[in-house]
Amino acid sequence: MSFSKFTDQDYQIINESYAQLKEAARRRCANQEELDVVQKAFDFANEAHKNVRRRSGGPYIIHPIEVAKIVVCDIGLGYKSIAAALLHDVVEDTDYTVDDIKNLFGDKIASLVDGLTKIKIVLDNEERAKKSDVVYSESLQAENFKRILLTLNDDVRVVLIKLADRLHNCRTIDSMPEYKRDKILSETMFIFIPLAHRLGLYEIKSEMENIWLKYKEPDAYNEISGLVSKNITDLEKQIDDFIAPIDRALRDSGFNFEIRKRVKTPYSIWHKMQTKGITFEQVYDLYALRVVFTPESGTKESERDQCYHIFSIITGIYRYKPDRVRDWVKHPKSNGYEALHCTLMSEKGVWIEVQIRSKRMDDIAEKGIAAHWAYKQEGYISENDSEMDKWLAKVKDILVSPDVNALELLDIIHNDLTSSEITVFTPKGEQKSVQKGATALDFAYSIHTEIGNKAIAAKVNMRLVPLSHVLRTGDQVEIITAENGTPKREWLGFLQTRHARNVVIDYFKSNKKEIVEVGRGILSSQLESLGYRLNSDSTEILCKHYNIPGRSAEELFFRVGLGLVSIESMGEVLSPASPSRSHYWPFSIFSRRKESQTQADKEKNEYVIAQCCRPIPGDAVVGIKNPDGTVTVHKKTCPVADSVASKHGDRVVVPQWEADGEKKSFPARIALKGIDRVGLLNEISRYISLVMGVNMKKVLLSTDGGIFEGYIDLSVQDKTALERMIKKLASIDGIQSVARTEL
Repeated sequence: MSFSKFTDQDYQIINESYAQLKEAARRRCANQEELDVVQKAFDFANEAHKNVRRRSGGPYIIHPIEVAKIVVCDIGLGYKSIAAALLHDVVEDTDYTVDDIKNLFGDKIASLVDGLTKIKIVLDNEERAKKSDVVYSESLQAENFKRILLTLNDDVRVVLIKLADRLHNCRTIDSMPEYKRDKILSETMFIFIPLAHRLGLYEIKSEMENIWLKYKEPDAYNEISGLVSKNITDLEKQIDDFIAPIDRALRDSGFNFEIRKRVKTPYSIWHKMQTKGITFEQVYDLYALRVVFTPESGTKESERDQCYHIFSIITGIYRYKPDRVRDWVKHPKSNGYEALHCTLMSEKGVWIEVQIRSKRMDDIAEKGIAAHWAYKQEGYISENDSEMDKWLAKVKDILVSPDVNALELLDIIHNDLTSSEITVFTPKGEQKSVQKGATALDFAYSIHTEIGNKAIAAKVNMRLVPLSHVLRTGDQVEIITAENGTPKREWLGFLQTRHARNVVIDYFKSNKKEIVEVGRGILSSQLESLGYRLNSDSTEILCKHYNIPGRSAEELFFRVGLGLVSIESMGEVLSPASPSRSHYWPFSIFSRRKESQTQADKEKNEYVIAQCCRPIPGDAVVGIKNPDGTVTVHKKTCPVADSVASKHGDRVVVPQWEADGEKKSFPARIALKGIDRVGLLNEISRYISLVMGVNMKKVLLSTDGGIFEGYIDLSVQDKTALERMIKKLASIDGIQSVARTEL
């Protein structure tokens, strides 16, 4: 922030921005009294931030105004949240206190501002620590996220306003230096995007994802955006022609509705291309239509029945893909999302997804948990509200656990936010949501602790299975118990859910001394076989690596005794040069950008090519500084880099590739698929080896029914050469797709 007197133009910008917010607030506020509170909050914040500017040079007050706009327009919160958004930086950045806010605006608005202020204080402490080169044993960044999530115990609106604050920071991220952009975007991808998704805020999630891609992979973002625009222009008439008979048929049936066009976002296209190893042309569900209807009152058809009625009408016009039907009306997602999805074939041969939603379903899909509350207040109780309540209760249990440190918490919450769920049924037909990959025993513990503890086997779809059996969507599960049944240590080898594992671990804590001694003996023997000794130095390293709560040696021994810690990998953990740091390159390949340099950074560093993503010259990269002074270089889109940067933002640096006289080769992999023919492999290898002069390290191609697919591992000099080769290979007769993929 900086200070300089506002100009007439500044005041004009402020007034125009606030006028837009006021209009949005007018539509949301119930009466003039609520609108007066919003006006009072603006006047107060405007005066408090007078003559203060953001890094971009604009008036600082624009930031809280824009956050408040997101709060009301994108999330749908009421006047107290709008006021809190306007005031959210006042206590931290000015001389005013929370008590001042309480005296002027009441307890609830003050408590929201207090929650947001505490989050910001932790962030600022981290920035100050970085500037003063203070080293902390625990991540302040992880503590920050714990602080954010702890507000769920008080008022989830604090988290929602914080998401709005993060979205606006992402929108204005261009004015930040690159190392700080990388830190913020990594935090956003690791925790804020999954959190927005879990709370049902799809529009906010999608915008954050697109901003992430725009700065992490600008070339891919621009290319995909251009291809989407071109395709929309080419297919605009086809889509309108596709809509026309649907529109006619629904009107003839008496439905009150609107049809909206939606194009898959650049991020979702890029993500699909990356995960499935396909080209843009092979992403067939680029386009979607939303049929949003207002349910007819006074009819025998329920809201759900009307969804199915619309489905029957449109599938009577066009053929649909049965395996692409998604019924989230009968079985809503655990974050409250309800809709009926189907994919239809147009007369021109283009697949188009159609989403059928009522007005209520659409509100919940756009505004998530906030819309749930609004409909609850109006007397509408969704069958899925309890699922959201269960998730919030589970998060609260994790947050208050004394055994979980901030770093461990961040991984637990991230995994919980990003894990997929499946639907299974009890013997009586009651629907239950469980984590994808969960076992029958996980299900038993999700029903009741005693059922889990006494479980001896299960029946899945009337068939006897072991407790380790992995469940699938639609399974009907019955747990068989024995009165004298007790938890077994081997259960920890296959349990997938944190709740179930913790119950079993707690059960064995009654024999903790015995298990600790067993673990101490196992660990001592393993370390001796590797040439190490069991002492305070080795246990400190292992405790840190395995995130042992409190860095307690006793807890380490306990977990080893239970089989929770893999002793096979300990040699790598204790080795000063683990395999993940085996590729060091001279300084000439990288340099540190000036904007991310400190005095210590000006010394030459050894750069490590990260083995998780293996960047090559030309890739957009981010560096993570290690305690030993080396810098591990990742692709900017690498999830491992996002994870580390989200916890240790102070270690993010920005290396850049430099021309090097001595040409080096880097490993890369391309995935190929196509129609097999005689001589095709020879043609591929001839072009790669003879024309491009590229060394093939490994070829794995297989043929089945005339279709071939597989991959080739190569040694290439840079991204440009690889892309040129991919483009040429794609033009060879018979090859349907060629794409770079992960090694």
